[in-house]
Amino acid sequence: MPKLSAEGFSVRPRGLTQQRVRRAVSRGFSLVELMVAIALGMVIMTALVALFSNMSRTNNELAKTSQLIENGRFAIQFLQEDLSHAGFWGPIDADEDTPALDPLVATDLPTPCLAYAVWPADAADRSKYVTNLLAIPVEGYSSSTAPSGCGVSNVVAASDVLLVRHADTKTCVAGSTGCASPSDPAEPHIQLSSCRTGASPDGPPYLLDGAGYSLRQKNCTTLAPLRKVKQNIYYVANNAQGVPNLMRITFDRGAYSSPQPLIEGIQAFQVEFGIDNLGSNGLAISATNPGDGSADEYVDCAPCALAQLQNVVAVKVHVLARNLEPTAGYTDNKDYQLGSLTIPAANDRFKRHVFSTTVRLVNPSSRREAVE
Repeated sequence: MPKLSAEGFSVRPRGLTQQRVRRAVSRGFSLVELMVAIALGMVIMTALVALFSNMSRTNNELAKTSQLIENGRFAIQFLQEDLSHAGFWGPIDADEDTPALDPLVATDLPTPCLAYAVWPADAADRSKYVTNLLAIPVEGYSSSTAPSGCGVSNVVAASDVLLVRHADTKTCVAGSTGCASPSDPAEPHIQLSSCRTGASPDGPPYLLDGAGYSLRQKNCTTLAPLRKVKQNIYYVANNAQGVPNLMRITFDRGAYSSPQPLIEGIQAFQVEFGIDNLGSNGLAISATNPGDGSADEYVDCAPCALAQLQNVVAVKVHVLARNLEPTAGYTDNKDYQLGSLTIPAANDRFKRHVFSTTVRLVNPSSRREAVE
């Protein structure tokens, strides 16, 4: 029986009230509350996963775009650097030291893939071949007319084949390690004469591929330095995985090397040659008017004729770079213009971009300016 207070009210024992309070405090979540908490957690986790996925996808696309831009710019920079040396054969003074080089006049196109060991044996024929080699700093071919005998193969249809000739910027002394020896030339070198004992250089203005390498510097005592003759061939070919690569073949130690992949993701490669057709007086070039060193027109010739290549003073280079990996949800429906060539839309998942530049052939154009 509950106890009655003085006023007649019943009084509950204190122990029972405290026990119920403790039970209320220690009570856990109900099933409904637990389900609501789980649902809220799942909503938050879904949002976080979606955010992370979008950030990851964006970072991947940025990385692929950065690689695309880097490959395209690197290809242009690489070609531009080699073309800027085209026609360089050493320190030529157009008015004095080597007049026979100003301008060099070719009588025929040199055989592009002729190994040093099989250069013409006859002295006159060999001299003509050497002159033609020096006078034609660049040559261009299409994929269907690519030169044979130097390893060019599997050229993609949208690729030109570009050949660049020049001397090495580094010099060496005849007979030293890694340099040609008069008795055993390992590869062709060029030597320029600066010795003058009269109105003209003492002896021939230049020597290429041996013949004693006896030309002298301006003091007519010290042997003139030698420079290796370099020839590089560029084109695009697919590798075993079907990825297009910018390829290079180099002329080294008298023969052409195996094709070397330079840059991945280069899908198309086109060149246009800037021809110097007019002299400073606006008249057509001739034996007495070699031109002013400026390109009067750009032509897409593959292969090009002797009259065109003889007067090339600039080259436009066009490169189409492609992502190495596809982009989900993207369709490339754009056409791309590379000079006179139009690359139709591939309608695939790969992103692409065109890179172009114009390179002035400093050496042949400057020699024309000096003579003009």
